[in-house]
Amino acid sequence: MGSLVGVDEVGRGCWAGPLLVVAARPSGELPKGLKDSKLLSKGQRIELCDLLSICCSFGEGWVKATEIDKYGLADALKLGVKRALSGLAAEANAEIIMDGRTNYLPRKYINGRAVVGADNLVPVVSAASIYAKVTRDRFMAELGKRYPLYKFEQHAGYGTKAHMLALKSHGVIKYVHRRSYAPIAELIGV
Repeated sequence: MGSLVGVDEVGRGCWAGPLLVVAARPSGELPKGLKDSKLLSKGQRIELCDLLSICCSFGEGWVKATEIDKYGLADALKLGVKRALSGLAAEANAEIIMDGRTNYLPRKYINGRAVVGADNLVPVVSAASIYAKVTRDRFMAELGKRYPLYKFEQHAGYGTKAHMLALKSHGVIKYVHRRSYAPIAELIGV
C-alpha cells in the first residue's frame, strides 16, 4: 500500500467563490490539536496551517463558480478531488481517506474510501480541512478587496444576511456568484 492521504473540501454551500478540495500527505509527524477546521478559531487554524506547511505536502483542487454552475455540485466535487490528487501526485495505491458520505475519488485510486466525520477523526484529513479553510478564506479576503461592497472577507461567500443585503443592493457578480444556487437564481430570475 502507498502513502496515506487525507482529502477534504471547503466552500460546498457558498453562494460565491470557488470550491476548494485539498489532498494532504504527511511527510513528518503531524502537530497536536488537529480537528475539523470548523471546530477551531481562526487564529488556531492559521497557527496549525503554518505548522502543517512544514510537515505535509498539499494538492489543491480549485473549482470555479462557473464550473459548479455548469457541472453541478457532485461533478464539481469529483473535478476538485481529481485536481487535488493530481496536484499532490498521489500514487494510485495510496490509502486515501476522504471526509463525507460519498466517495468522489477517481477509480484509479483503489484504496480510497469516504468516512463520515473523518475531518475530526483522522488527523491527515483534519490537516486537509484546516489547510483548505485557511487557503480559501485568504482567497475570499483578496476577493473582498476587489469587491469591497460584498465584504467577502467577513463571510467567505456563505449565505449570510449581510451577503444577501449586498446582493440586493449591488447585484450578482458575474463569474463569482453561483448562479445555479437557489438564492442567486431567484435574484436573477432563473
